[in-house]
Amino acid sequence: MSNCSPLSFDWVLFDADETLFHFDAFAGLKRLFARFEVDFGEAQFHEYQQVNKPLWLEYQDGRISAKTLQEQRFALWGERLGVAPGELNSGFLQAMADICAPLPQVPELLESLKGRYRLGIITNGFTELQRIRLERTGFADHFELLVISEEVGLAKPDKAIFDHALDAMGNPARERVLMVGDTLSSDIQGGLNAGLHTCWYNPNAKVNEAGILPHLEISCHSELARLLA
Repeated sequence: MSNCSPLSFDWVLFDADETLFHFDAFAGLKRLFARFEVDFGEAQFHEYQQVNKPLWLEYQDGRISAKTLQEQRFALWGERLGVAPGELNSGFLQAMADICAPLPQVPELLESLKGRYRLGIITNGFTELQRIRLERTGFADHFELLVISEEVGLAKPDKAIFDHALDAMGNPARERVLMVGDTLSSDIQGGLNAGLHTCWYNPNAKVNEAGILPHLEISCHSELARLLA
């Protein structure tokens, strides 16, 4: 890992889900389907993920749109319940907005970076969740930049979504931008594709089997705060 001086960075960019916020999809789905009197358990969640996960890979590869992903992942349940898949997706995002909380140490981290770094978010998540959650947590004021893949029609790890973000940032020197995220294949690979410095947030000490090498690796947000102090 690089020991790059913290003074090297002007901007720090974050992923959102599982980097800044808890994202408990199972709890959100249980909350959604309770409205339809469905007892949504582990078996139903496994079935959902068998559809959802491949769709996310297709979305990240640019093979399907955000709208297609959001509707197709609920197509089967839409048929079962006689409800439009888009309505189920919207209900799910609303449920997630209700239950999503910041990860431990995130409020302290953002407060510590305030005024010393310019902060942004690049997320493959969806507008309906991202914006409302930032407002509810009071985090919106910390970030000068919010790039949501659904809005720009590009997804990490595509270099183009980072180019879009950097344009909006006024094209700072790329080596002075740090990308922090929990997913090697999208956040870290995307940051590397764009020539940024990268930091892998790896709280569960996952083994890196992807061969994607971040410049830095942290297990908690206080570690990042110390690196950027």
